[in-house]
Amino acid sequence: MPPLSPPLAQQHAGADPYAWLQARDTPEVMAYLEAENHYQQACLAHQAPLRDALFEQIKGRILETDLSLPSPWGPYLYYTRTTAGDEYARHYRCPRPADGSNQADEQAETLLLDPNALAAGGFLSLGAFSISPDHQRLAYSLDTSGDEDYALYVKDLASGAVTALPFDDCDGSMTWANDSQTLFFGELDETHRPWRLRRYTLGDTDAPTVFEEPDGRVFLHCYRTSSEQQLVLLLNSKTTCEAWVLDANTPLADFTCLAPRQEGHEYFPDHGMLEGQWRWFIRSNQDGINFALYQAPAEHVPRPDQWQLLVPRPDQWQLLVPHRDAVMLEDLSLNASAFTLSLREGGLPIIEVHPEGQPAYRVQLPDAAYSLYVQDSLEFTSPCVRLRYEALNRPAQVRQLALATGAQTVLKQTPVLGTFDADDYVSERLWATAPDGTQVPISLVRRRADHGRSVPLYLYGYGAYGESLDPWFSHARLSLLERGVAFAIAHVRGGGELGEAWYRAGKQAHKQNTFDDFIACAEHLINTGVTTAERLAISGGSAGGLLIGAVLNLRPELFRCAIAEVPFVDVLNTMLDPDLPLTVTEYDEWGNPQEPEVYARIKAYAPYENVKAQAYPALLVVAGYNDSRVQYWEAAKWVARLRTHKTDDNLLLLKTEMGAGHGGMSGRYQGLRDVALEYGFVLESLGVV
Repeated sequence: MPPLSPPLAQQHAGADPYAWLQARDTPEVMAYLEAENHYQQACLAHQAPLRDALFEQIKGRILETDLSLPSPWGPYLYYTRTTAGDEYARHYRCPRPADGSNQADEQAETLLLDPNALAAGGFLSLGAFSISPDHQRLAYSLDTSGDEDYALYVKDLASGAVTALPFDDCDGSMTWANDSQTLFFGELDETHRPWRLRRYTLGDTDAPTVFEEPDGRVFLHCYRTSSEQQLVLLLNSKTTCEAWVLDANTPLADFTCLAPRQEGHEYFPDHGMLEGQWRWFIRSNQDGINFALYQAPAEHVPRPDQWQLLVPRPDQWQLLVPHRDAVMLEDLSLNASAFTLSLREGGLPIIEVHPEGQPAYRVQLPDAAYSLYVQDSLEFTSPCVRLRYEALNRPAQVRQLALATGAQTVLKQTPVLGTFDADDYVSERLWATAPDGTQVPISLVRRRADHGRSVPLYLYGYGAYGESLDPWFSHARLSLLERGVAFAIAHVRGGGELGEAWYRAGKQAHKQNTFDDFIACAEHLINTGVTTAERLAISGGSAGGLLIGAVLNLRPELFRCAIAEVPFVDVLNTMLDPDLPLTVTEYDEWGNPQEPEVYARIKAYAPYENVKAQAYPALLVVAGYNDSRVQYWEAAKWVARLRTHKTDDNLLLLKTEMGAGHGGMSGRYQGLRDVALEYGFVLESLGVV
């Protein structure tokens, strides 16, 4: 039994009895959150030895002092170093070796940035880390509260002098022009949307506005192209894009529109070379939802004062890689002698290389289920790219890929200290059948010795925004696996694992599919004897927290315990308030509940609205007080309503991180302690100690 009675939030008159919890910083709200934190700490106090053991186990597998793989750029190698006891990695550079190796010279290295000193024990998130093209300055941005509002800085790398830029409400982005004097940065509006692009010249006290985006659904983002010769201002909602381009050598000129926005047309430009000629590469869905690749000439004409950029019209775009019904074209990487496509087929990521003058090929890999992406395309003229590859039972590797030949070299593998053998664990791909007959993939890892018998299981899900939960390795997860707890990912609709159609089948009017798929995955794991309902834990965060809240209302008997991190559970009330951060931009994902049909649809699944008098599993809910994406009160209101309705004696705990935001605590050791807390809750709930 809990050591004390749980807090009971007051119910006020009106349609939403817990709306008062939205009054940030009031004494009543602070007292309630503090009471919930105290209750959570008291209920789990007896787990302190287990948490400490888990923390030490996890930390003991991690090489605490380590060097990242250096990246060559210009005359330097750039890299980070972690040191035992420090929360954050330090950033360094050293002269580039004449022999072309990646070996860092510690005797000649320069410390560029030390986040440990900047954090001073508090929250810190590093946004931009951008070296100027002449390698003389570092532009960086810092969030010190977790609200994703950044302060901007420029450091002179020769003198060490740091200049704080006098601008507020910044999104954290900082993009250099090629003169190494001009920076472009984004500004947030009152709903926390990047909506204004400003141009800053070193030494000035003001930054003129370059562009403003009035549509509340549209985000603004500026980036350098692969060639380093162009700047792109991308304006995109969840359904439509518009790109404006500017020669990076003429930062005071005006951006030019590449193609006017059309509802439903998404396109993403990059600039590089094809057969020795400068070209625009455009990934576009104009011929189909899985995207195709186009190329267009990139021409300049001389003018008396500068080179004028001639932007190709959409009717000049030439098809390079056609749309494929079964293959999603997710991304593009450009080098001078090849272009590399990031594809998705059959629920798995594929890398397809198109080297100049040679047939295209796909990268071959050893595992059946894995995560793979281009981590670093290196310099534009590089003959190689670096891939990051990992699986549920295989630590992450950085592989160098020779673009012309396809030869792979493992440059670095994330070490796992202590006793670890990947072959002691088996990674599998299973398929569950949803109520409408759709086959839903599940990624599963467990001890090889447990194969064929029922075990406790931790099931994770997300299912929104087209995000793909590709299988990833986790040092921390070994603490579950070693105790005989299997781990699985439900690749439900709403994610992007099986392409754009998979995403669209789990959004707006089809959102119920996300919840049905997750329940089908749980039932499949139970019915096939992998686990039982009494030994099944589930977890999800943010939009994945909405998933957890919805399935707990629908089928609470399927699960023994659940974790919901920064959960988007008050979705109806949030989407009804256009003044909240990001609400308007989310209409394309969830719908606008000002429309009666959409209102009814969201109300039918919203976790907060559908809490009922029934038994719920043990539940740990985690919120961030400074979270600007999912407000702290969503979790607080949900827990308050659950307390008054649930008919069981299972633990219901709310932990609000008072100094953190959407991503939780920022330091690596702080993060490990949070994992230890959650794992301790799961292990005790499942009867595994």
